[in-house]
Formats: sequence, structure tokens, C-alpha cells
Amino acid sequence: MGVESDADVIMASLQLPVRFGAIFDRHATVLHRYLVRRIGPDDAEGMVGEVFRIAFERRHTFDASRETARPWLYGIATNLLAKHRRSEGRRLRAVGRLASQRLASSDPAGGVDDALDAARRWERVVTVVTALPEAERDALLLHAWEGLSYDDVADALGIPVGTVRSRLNRARRRLRELTEPSGEQLGGSCRE
Repeated sequence: MGVESDADVIMASLQLPVRFGAIFDRHATVLHRYLVRRIGPDDAEGMVGEVFRIAFERRHTFDASRETARPWLYGIATNLLAKHRRSEGRRLRAVGRLASQRLASSDPAGGVDDALDAARRWERVVTVVTALPEAERDALLLHAWEGLSYDDVADALGIPVGTVRSRLNRARRRLRELTEPSGEQLGGSCRE
């Protein structure tokens, strides 16, 4: 007998609520990692708990035709994140500073100029990401950071796949505006 799908576990939890714990066991770690990057470790712990509390209370609304609960859980998390937008901007700036420091320290021979250049690039990327409209930012971060497919992002946000494509296209266009004259991309690219 194979491993039960998330849908099977959730449906079983309607009769035997303790079964829902398997959903937490399967998805809490990746959800926590995502939330730490969005709002920081202090708030992420509580928000993970809140996501699973809401999911448990609303488990009867889960679409049992979906094999995995991951997009559904990300959708709940995204709705909760809407309440934390201001702190997210500060968090993304801090992540950008840390990333630029990591890039600079990985090649000490590169010198101070490289470190300053990396810091400037990350700051510009963070500025653009935090300036994105919430809908575009949510789609971009779910796709780029969490590796969700377009279909999974659509499920998470409760929108059509075409809307996901449009939002990611607009976000990419705004990010491309950060391209330096040399053609060098700042901060990498989003997967197509």
C-alpha cells in the first residue's frame, strides 16, 4: 500500500481529526522556511501555527481532487501575509543585505568594489520587489522562492493560470528594468 495523498488524509481527518497532523508533518517545514524569508523567524513560527489552525478549521473546503495540500496551504499563508506587508519590506531589505555580504565574502580576492557593487544590486532588487503590487509580489515569490509551478501558484492564490502568467510577466518586466547597460542581470532571473 502506497503513501496516502494529502487529499486522502484531509478527507479522513473529517471523521478522525487527529489524522490532520500528517498534513502538518508533511508541509510545516517548507511553509516555515517560506514564511521566515517573508516575515522573519520571530513571526514565522506563529504564522505557521495560524496557517495550520485555519487549514484544520476549513479542511471541509479542501478540493479533494487535488493530490497535494501545498498550494492550498500557501494560499492561506499568503492571505495571512497580507497583514504583514510593512514588515516584509524591512525583511526583504535585510535578506538583500545578508545576501550581498555572502556574495562579497565568498570571494575575498574580489575586493571592496565587488562587495559594494553586490550590496547596491541587492538593494535595487529589494526596492523593486517591495515596490511590486502585492498580487505580483505574491506570485513572484511563490514561483521563484518556493518553486511552485504556475498551476500551483494559481491554486495557492485562487486565480486562473493565465492571471499567474500575467502577474509573473509584469513582475519580470519590472525586474528587467534593473538590467545594467552592460546587459548583466541583477539578482538572477525567474524561471519561465
